[in-house]
This record gives sequence, C-alpha cells and structure tokens, in this order.
Amino acid sequence: MCGIIGFTGRREASPVLLDGLRRLEYRGYDSAGLITGTGNAFHLRKKAGRLAELAKAVSAHPAPGCYGISHTRWATHGGATDRNAHPHLDASGRIAIVHNGVIENYATLKHQLRADGVTFRSDTDTEVLAHLIGHYYHGDLVAAVRQALALVKGTYGVAVVSKDDPGLIVGARLGSPLVIGVGDAGTYLASDANALAGYADKVVYLNDRQLCVLSGDEWEIRDQDLSPVATPLRDIAHFLGEGDAEKGDFPHFMLKEIYEQPETLANAMRGRLVDADSTAHFGGLNLSSQQLRQIDRVILTACGTSYHAGLVGEYLFEELARMPAEVEYASEFRYRNPPINRDTLVFAITQSGETADTLAALRESKRMGHTTLAICNAVGSSIAREACGGVYLHAGPEIGVASTKAFTSQCAVLAMLALYFGRTRHLSSLQGQRLIDELRALPDALRKTLGCHEQVKRIAAKYASARNVLYLGRQYLYPAALEGALKLKEISYIHAEGYPAAEMKHGPIALVDESTPSVFLVPRGNVFDKVMSNMQEIKARGGPVIAVASEGDEEVAALADDVIPVPDVPEYLQPIVVAIPLQLLAYEIALLCGCDVDKPRNLAKSVTVE
Repeated sequence: MCGIIGFTGRREASPVLLDGLRRLEYRGYDSAGLITGTGNAFHLRKKAGRLAELAKAVSAHPAPGCYGISHTRWATHGGATDRNAHPHLDASGRIAIVHNGVIENYATLKHQLRADGVTFRSDTDTEVLAHLIGHYYHGDLVAAVRQALALVKGTYGVAVVSKDDPGLIVGARLGSPLVIGVGDAGTYLASDANALAGYADKVVYLNDRQLCVLSGDEWEIRDQDLSPVATPLRDIAHFLGEGDAEKGDFPHFMLKEIYEQPETLANAMRGRLVDADSTAHFGGLNLSSQQLRQIDRVILTACGTSYHAGLVGEYLFEELARMPAEVEYASEFRYRNPPINRDTLVFAITQSGETADTLAALRESKRMGHTTLAICNAVGSSIAREACGGVYLHAGPEIGVASTKAFTSQCAVLAMLALYFGRTRHLSSLQGQRLIDELRALPDALRKTLGCHEQVKRIAAKYASARNVLYLGRQYLYPAALEGALKLKEISYIHAEGYPAAEMKHGPIALVDESTPSVFLVPRGNVFDKVMSNMQEIKARGGPVIAVASEGDEEVAALADDVIPVPDVPEYLQPIVVAIPLQLLAYEIALLCGCDVDKPRNLAKSVTVE
C-alpha cells in the first residue's frame, strides 16, 4: 500500500529516496515526503498529491545529507494534505518517522499523550507513534522504538531517524514488509525490494517483531528482546519480478500488461505440464503424495481480483478433481470460526503476497493446524515465506493497480492444480493429456483474442457515457462477470455489477433501461441456450446488449447490439479468454473518461491495512 525507502551511506540521500519512491508509485498513494539530515539538522519536505509535487519542492528547496527516510502515503487517518503526509516529527523535532500500517489503539494513546501536554500537528495515527518514541528517547533510539512499539496494537513497518544519531536508521515490522538492502554506496531500508533495484546487490527481509539498525555500511537485525539475529543476505535478483518494469512502446502499464498475457500464461505453465504422467507438476508444494491423497476439501481465500480467480478455482476443483471447494473473502474468513476438517487444504491467493487480510487468514489457518499453500506472484513476499508451500505465477511485475495478467495466471495455475489433484483421484491418463493439450493451446488463443482490440475501441466509444453497466455470465463465466465489473469500476469510476445471468430476473432487472448496457458473456457451452434466454429478457426491456461470444456466432449477433468475438476454448478455460476483452473495454472507457488508468483514485496495488 504505502511505500518506504531509507538510505544511509556515502552519497546524497534525496536523489536515492525520490528514485526509490518513483519505483513504488504503482502501489498507490496520495501524498509523499522525505527527511534528510546534516549534522544535527533535519531537512523535511512533504507534499500532498503526486510524487512530482514533492520533487518540485526538493528542487526548489534542496534537502541535503547522506542519510534520510521517505514515504508515499495512502490515507487512512486524516485526509490527503501536506500536514498529514509523512514523515512525522515528535514534539521536540529531534525524531522523525515514516510508517506503513494502522495503529488500532491510536485514539487511546493520543488521549494519554494530550493529557501529558503533547500538541498534535496532524490527524494521523502515525504521529502518535512519533510522540511515543520521543517520550521514551533518552539517547538510545533502538530502545525508544522498542518501548514505543510495545504499546502499539495494529500493524507497522517503520523507519525512524534522530538528529542526535546522524546516519542511524532504525526499522521495525509487524504485518507490513521491510527489506534491508546492501550496496556499494551504503545501506537501504524499503518496503519493497523493487525500490532498491540498481542500488542494492544483496537484501534480507525482516520477519514480524524484528527490528533493524542501519549505519553506513553496517546493518544488524534484532529480535523483540534486542538480541542479534543472524540472517544471511541474498541476491536481490531473487526477489525482483521477472520481466520488464518499463512501459516500452505502450502508453500505460495496464495496456502493456494486458498484451503480455499470452507470454505470462506460457511462463505460468512452463515446466509444469508433464506428458509422461499426463499431469501437472509443482516443485514447491512441500507435500508428499500420501499427504495429498488425504486432502478431501479445499478452501480458497483471497481479496478483490484474486477472490474472483478463487471462484474460478472452486468450479475447477469441483469439476476436474471432484473435491469439495469453497471460496472465502479473506477479510471475513480471518474473523470466522468455521468447522474445518483436519484434511482441509487452505490456498491463499494473492498477487503481491502482502495483502493484510489474506496474510491474516493464512496465519489463522496455520494456527488451527491446517496445511496452507500460497498462489503468489511476488517472490520473497510475506505470504510466500509464511505458507507451508505454494506456486509462483511468474507473471513478472504488475505495475498497473488494476490487476490483469495476475488474474489470468492465477486461473491457469488453479486449472493446473485441479488437474494435479484430479490425476491423484479419478482422472484417467487420457483425460489428463487432453487437459494438458488444451492448456498448452491457451497462449495462442489469447494472442488471437487480442485482435478484438479495435472492435472494443468502437464499442467503448459508444457506451463511455453510461453511468451503470451490468455484467452477466453463468457457471465459469459468473466469476468472469464479477471481474469485468470490478475492472470497469476500478479505473473508469463507472458503477458496474456482475451477476449470474439467471439471477437478473430476481431483482436487478429493475435497473435495465435504454441507458444501462448489459455485457453478456456467452461463448458456446452447456448453458448457452439459458444465457440466450436471459439476453432476450434484457432486450425485451430496451436494454442495450454487448455480447462476448464465440467467433462467427450468428445467433448471438442477431440478438446483441454489439459483439466482441473470442476463440472457442473449453468451458473451464473461458474465464481466461474473456478476461482480455473485458480488460480492454474497461481500459478504453477509462481513457475516454479522462481517468488515470495506472493509478486510479483511492486505490492501492498492495493493500497492507485492514
């Protein structure tokens, strides 16, 4: 969600801090700030709005010094204003802090501090922590940070500096990632290894309740009792996303990532489809064949787009593996106490690997003794490290806030997992080989699907003025309808809802009129005739219909107002194929509405708060 970058070493800090923040812009933010130090003086600059505003402020009033910390903020407590931007100072102005996460008991702590005479300059929960550290600071910054954090309930990733300790940075984490980087010019602290690319050669992630101390070329990790923790450094390349994090010839990251999907699907499947055994193979599940056969139920937990991929997975596990499966919003699952059999496997699905609710759901599952596996894109992320095992997507960096290639890769990985479990149960080798052949043909089907872009542009121009859009599908295409509606909401700010097509007549059909288009997902399949009947119901009430349909389907073309053709694929793979025109439709409408496609308002790429 928010971004942190700190540096201490033998070069000017502010260019490093600004460049690191630029690499974290995709995570979403509404203000930015930095603080550097020279001698016993601080140089604080912070601005609401885009990072460019902070860069202008630093250009007009330079922030010298060879150490500093910086932050991009996504507002939780208090609006997006200059005074609420990080860093925040304690009452004496000697200590500065940047913070990711949420302090849940900030109101109680704030009341106590006010009773002690502290005056607050912002509306944030973070300033409470700055004053707490200042209260406990008596020359030992590490001890002060530890004492202050002992009073905090919630999550945090913090970086702290003091005028009295030039060049020293203290960091700590609980539920919000922090990574130390080591390079030729000094040491770094960041919330994401991507911020350190080109600066650090080696990195190490902190675990929860650990602190770190950085000073020039020296660094140390300590546990909550301040005892040193021996942790080896690893090459930063291991933690950076595969692929190019630049837009290239594309105007937006989102469009680039839409067009990358044939390759990212191929990467997700590479080396995992085994003809000799007519199955899929995964090297990181860390479960024996006997353990796998004992599993009789699957729970998939996730948020947002990953939740929609989980819904596709529910159909896949039930049909291909004949296993009971259910999907849970991670934000709800973490607080429920459902009766779960011991032979249940919990999958946590996430792009970033840092989603707070999904991480909490995974930890709760582990606490209850269940085997937990992760389906994740970010190598070295918290969820990837804490799960018992898992599968990486290998989709490369996804910079656009609205997920595209991660969704289709998640669906492909879930299809391979369903094949894998199916082959341990009832699927024959012939059935397994058929599924392998169908999966291998998928990247070419997606390349062909991208040919619909010009048709989508024309349709977008026709409906960009709509204020409400309905997305309708059945079976495997119901989750795809939910995902298509989410994409339109996220980047165009147009209200959209996804429904099972047959549910329209049970209420939502009251919304249908000539200004409310309905996007029907109607490739040929077992319920094709049923969906066509639902489409007739919309047309009878004057509603415009956009149909995503099989190529050359004249029956659909005769009824729909507009048709987007997609190649024929088996039903269990249709959500992956129809995702592309739905992503393109949202993209083109957002452009026509003048929206910031890659950085939609109010959203963050990695949601590390509840």
